[in-house]
Amino acid sequence: MKKLSIGLRLTLWYLVIFFVAELIFGAGMWMILRQNLFDIADAALEDQAADLQRFLEARKDAPIPQLQAEISEDYKIERSEDYLQITDASGHVIYRSRFLDEHPLPPLSPDSLDRPLFESRKLGHERFRFLSTQIEVGRVYIVRIGHRMHEEVETLDAFRGYLLWFAPLLLLGASAGGYWLSRRALAPVDALTRTARTISGHNLSSRLEQLQTGDELQRLSDTLNEMLARIESAFLRITEFTADASHELRTPIALIHTEAELALRRSRNETEYQEALRHILLEAERTAKLIEELLALARADSGREALDIHPIDLLPLLQESASKWTQVAVLRNLQFEASLAATPLPVAGDANALRRAFDILLDNAMKYTSSPGNIKLTAGENKKEGHVIVSVEDTGMGIAPEDQARIFERFYRVDKARSRELGGAGLGLAIAQWIVHLHRGTITVKSEVGKGSTFLIQIPSPHSEPE
Repeated sequence: MKKLSIGLRLTLWYLVIFFVAELIFGAGMWMILRQNLFDIADAALEDQAADLQRFLEARKDAPIPQLQAEISEDYKIERSEDYLQITDASGHVIYRSRFLDEHPLPPLSPDSLDRPLFESRKLGHERFRFLSTQIEVGRVYIVRIGHRMHEEVETLDAFRGYLLWFAPLLLLGASAGGYWLSRRALAPVDALTRTARTISGHNLSSRLEQLQTGDELQRLSDTLNEMLARIESAFLRITEFTADASHELRTPIALIHTEAELALRRSRNETEYQEALRHILLEAERTAKLIEELLALARADSGREALDIHPIDLLPLLQESASKWTQVAVLRNLQFEASLAATPLPVAGDANALRRAFDILLDNAMKYTSSPGNIKLTAGENKKEGHVIVSVEDTGMGIAPEDQARIFERFYRVDKARSRELGGAGLGLAIAQWIVHLHRGTITVKSEVGKGSTFLIQIPSPHSEPE
């Protein structure tokens, strides 16, 4: 079954709430009016009882027959005579109006009249309000005085009729007003829906209508636009990543294909075949390394690349790297210096991941520093700030200021021709930055063209508070 729209549901809820409110208000006003009418009738009955008490006090010594005659004579022209009953304490009737003779009241015990008793009764086809009280003037009399509620009942019936007539009209008007208000309140939602339906992967730069309502809908619109901006940014990164990865993979595959095709085009000697295979192997190794880096970044983006972070000492790890890269520096005729702290460098991290980050920086320093150049690895602890600091400094080609902000982007290379020659794909620094960020650290660069670069890594010590 198709669900009702929000506007219609709001209208129905508004209708139900208004109906309940009308019901409570109408019933409450009817009860208040009824109670006020009863209070007026009760006050009139009390006045009549007070008159009767003065009458009986004036004749407290009169015999019962005389009293009966005087009551009949004095009350025969009064309206209350129609609904008056007087009995003594034993229940013997002293006076009873003709109407009550025809419609007798149930007996009442004097013990129940410790205070005046008001009650509503229906006698015949009429409704009455009765006051039952005990009057003591030498003798004890039980007096029951009635008031015909004809006008009061008519007033209540008329009031109820007005409620039954006007309540549906008000309810109908309220439902129409509620529907109009709900439609007006939800009109921005319709505008957002229409705009959202037009947004696809081809026009992610489009945004939802900017609302100026100052309410929850404006916050929803702003939040959705912010979400679209994030999606657009992620989509562009994925598109660029795919295009760059395709380009980077196409080049070595094309070289492998060309080298193999040239080798098979005519017969060659053993040396020529070995040289062709060497070129194919070199490109295959570059392709494998590129694929490994792409997979690492893909796992990082998906959150599936989990690091085994636990307390470690960076000093042995850096000493091992320094020993390895010292040999590489000798082969490349470079001067390599390691200035490491004499005390442990405790951090919370993954040893393999951090080793990879340091190797990326040292590898770049070796690649982009011409012989004879200098490379320096420095490590120490800033206990005041609670950081372990590792820096890699070189005297290489340097990085221009406009490139420094982008060198951590994927596939970005300052010198594309030379990077290709050296086997780089522009992913190393992106991987190093990802590793450092997972350790709650920072990686920055200071560089000057022609004078070299310094990469600085700061990793919080285990005892420092999370940022």
